[in-house]
Amino acid sequence: MSDSTGPEFSPGHGHGHGHGHGHGHGHGTASSLLARARHLLAPHGHDSADKTDEALETSGRGLRVLGLSLAVLAATAAAQAAIVVLSGSVALLGDTLHNVADALTAVPLGIAFLLGRRAATRRFTYGYGRSEDLAGLVIIVVIAASAALAGYEAFRRLLAPQDVKALGWVAAAAVVGFLGNEGVARYRIRVGREIGSAALVADGLHARTDGFTSLAVLAGAAGSALGHPVADPVIGLLITLAICFVLRDAIREVYHRLMDAVDPELVTAAERILARVEGVRRVGGVRLRWVGHTLRAETDIVLDPDLSLVQAHAVAVEAEHRLIHGLPRLRAATVHADPDGTDGTDHHAALHGHH
Repeated sequence: MSDSTGPEFSPGHGHGHGHGHGHGHGHGTASSLLARARHLLAPHGHDSADKTDEALETSGRGLRVLGLSLAVLAATAAAQAAIVVLSGSVALLGDTLHNVADALTAVPLGIAFLLGRRAATRRFTYGYGRSEDLAGLVIIVVIAASAALAGYEAFRRLLAPQDVKALGWVAAAAVVGFLGNEGVARYRIRVGREIGSAALVADGLHARTDGFTSLAVLAGAAGSALGHPVADPVIGLLITLAICFVLRDAIREVYHRLMDAVDPELVTAAERILARVEGVRRVGGVRLRWVGHTLRAETDIVLDPDLSLVQAHAVAVEAEHRLIHGLPRLRAATVHADPDGTDGTDHHAALHGHH
């Protein structure tokens, strides 16, 4: 998700105003090392261009993952399709179709990553990062459809077991399918967690479901070779159950993102960071939310009421600065400064009844 290139205005002492403290915390590439060097030379030169560059780099990484996994799964499906023609295996046909469906989930997610790179507008003031959550919903639907198709094929085979030809080739195709899907799954899940993309994690879980389906084909081929054709549909039903558990995990992942859930440890970490800022007497509420694969923060800090406006502003800016550098994937923070009401003055009396 790319931030607006213009300043962000917030009520009160909102400090999301184009300082651009967008420094990633997964500094593993040459570009991130270069960004570190620039920061050491000009530690306060945080502008919105830096934030946009980092957002583009993160989305670009997600697109590279999708492109590579699409190529791997397309090659896997092509190899399996050739053996389907040779063997007439309906189970392998179902696995091949699953791999094709998994490869195609890269399309909505890729569109979401591209949309997320667009700048914020006066209508979409937070940008288009939440399009990833919509892609996550599409992926969940595809996983559910895969589970339904796998269950249907297994049940149909249970009612009418069939012999499969070229069992050795079917077993080889099943192994290829499992290895291809598991490799893609690990890659998507790892990168998805590194860049904070719940949709990419869900897509990785979907690839894992197709790997399970390939194992079902392998086990079914082994059972057929031993003279037990019913083994294929029975194991297929068990694998369908396993896919349902993976579906549950994907639903939880996307549901948490849609409901603005964050790891409570992030809130604790933010409170600790703010409490260490010089001039902060107490930390009020801390609110975090994901927008695409980046975090946004809103927080209240209590300051000495005798501070001047300039001094209070300086404390709030320092609090924002430390938050953005201390929390991974945090792109912007709005810090509201409240005077300490030690004399009994209620500085929010006008807002009573408006919450």
